[in-house]
Amino acid sequence: MRWMDTERLALVETFRAVDPDAPTLCEGWTVRRLLAHLVMREHAPLKRLLDDAARPEPGTEKRLGQYVSAAGSPAGYAALVQRFAAGTGAANPMTWLGDSVQLVEYVIHHEDVRRGTGDNTPRVLPEGQLDALWAKLPLMARIAYLRSPVGVTIAAKNRPAVPVRKGRGTVLVTGDPVEMALYVSGRRRAATVDVTGSEANLAAFREWAARR
Repeated sequence: MRWMDTERLALVETFRAVDPDAPTLCEGWTVRRLLAHLVMREHAPLKRLLDDAARPEPGTEKRLGQYVSAAGSPAGYAALVQRFAAGTGAANPMTWLGDSVQLVEYVIHHEDVRRGTGDNTPRVLPEGQLDALWAKLPLMARIAYLRSPVGVTIAAKNRPAVPVRKGRGTVLVTGDPVEMALYVSGRRRAATVDVTGSEANLAAFREWAARR
């Protein structure tokens, strides 16, 4: 079983356990809307692209809203959870891409749901899953910190530090792979990480990050 499948099963359990109308870490999105996003992303990517092109305010996406409305009743929500639980078929590109695109998506959105509803207890994940997640983070961080005014290096316990942005000065961001995934994806307030460096480098980095 791929790690994305393991994480999908865990996320399904969470979707079934929480209030569909509870907030998430995604601005303007309830649990129900986040679930709808995952289903639409996997089964109707063109609709997702059309929504993105319209650049609506979070929570007002037209096509995503149609999925949310259809899942407005308990039965409708349960059906949407089941559709997500069923995964993607053999002909779906998301199936071919597997962990390379799905693992990070699932882990981050799982924490969006958990932490948005107030559960900040770190999950204990298999080391293999953490390794697979960590392997995806350098590219994410290189993109995220492309315009950082200082250099950035990321690190995690028992894993080598990885420079992701060169600069005259450098800050070091350290944390568990899940926390790092949240931090790098912009969910800084919800992530437990350590950012170290000189006072000047830290100030420049934090000022820049606050404007993103």
